[in-house]
Amino acid sequence: MKWAWLSLKVSLFIVCAVGGYFIADQIEVIKRYTWAPWIGVLAGVFFALLALSVEKIIKHIPLKVLTGGTIGLVIGLSVAKLIGVGFAGLQNPTVSAAIYIVLSCIFGYIGMVLGTIKIEEVKLPNWSWPVRGGAKANQTVNILDTSVIIDGRIADIVETGFLGGLLIIPEFVLQELQHIADSPDPTRRVRGRRGLDIIKRLQQENSVEVKIDRQDFDNLNEVDAKLVALALRLSGKIVTNDYNLSKVAEVQGIQVLNINQLANALKPVVLPGEVLRLHILKEGKEHGQGIAYLEDGTMVVVENASRFLGKEVDVSVTSILQTTAGRLIFTTLKNGEHNRHQH
Repeated sequence: MKWAWLSLKVSLFIVCAVGGYFIADQIEVIKRYTWAPWIGVLAGVFFALLALSVEKIIKHIPLKVLTGGTIGLVIGLSVAKLIGVGFAGLQNPTVSAAIYIVLSCIFGYIGMVLGTIKIEEVKLPNWSWPVRGGAKANQTVNILDTSVIIDGRIADIVETGFLGGLLIIPEFVLQELQHIADSPDPTRRVRGRRGLDIIKRLQQENSVEVKIDRQDFDNLNEVDAKLVALALRLSGKIVTNDYNLSKVAEVQGIQVLNINQLANALKPVVLPGEVLRLHILKEGKEHGQGIAYLEDGTMVVVENASRFLGKEVDVSVTSILQTTAGRLIFTTLKNGEHNRHQH
């Protein structure tokens, strides 16, 4: 893919340079100078560089915005043409041409800006944009990042039917997984191979469609930046458990499905006053505290329970603290439990 893009760019420079050479050789004013054709070559190279710069800007603009801007530009130029007809009868053709150019710039710019803004207000039945990779009309596009694939819970969620639509696995994510799987570090190697196994498991699931997307962004180095650019291009959602990627994507208006947030939302509700039967596993940071865990991994701090290490006790919930890492539950020993162990 990269060689194909490189060949196209080289071809662009060659065509522009050769075209500039012959165009300069045909211009009466300068063709008598021996260096004139080489000025044409430089001009051709300049326009090739300009075209590549415009490409870099355009490739990150959503298709819907590009379409709105193009429609607005055409309408603006049409209005300028209609108004310019009234000045076509002027005796001085230079003034007439100057007025038409000014009108074209003004109305073309206004049309393009209004088109890109107002296109968002257009609501049409079954308004959809073609997605490279085969997404059907109105099909949800979910783009998986490296962390959520390695995590593995995405396969369980898909199998239960809670996540449908089209699952997109970018080729640059696949390459990153392969790089991790080939790492000399045994831990990273296991994680990478686990991620590749999860992809195979997803591909075997009949309830969703899984596609490998070949698009790449040569001007971007970070995988997270490429994911955001791809989500903007495909108007898709990013499925991840990376907190920083979630925030960056949300700032740019991309919907994010965070597996960790889903897991926290599905944890059982525990209310103050509720009685739990827990196994004290270790001592807490404060004197006398015992630490236990619920089945979902939520840590429970039990006051005055350090002497019951390795035993099961009945506790009463006193308060619940929500932190960025998850929930933390504070409890005390039940009076009956406290007295029974004393005797």
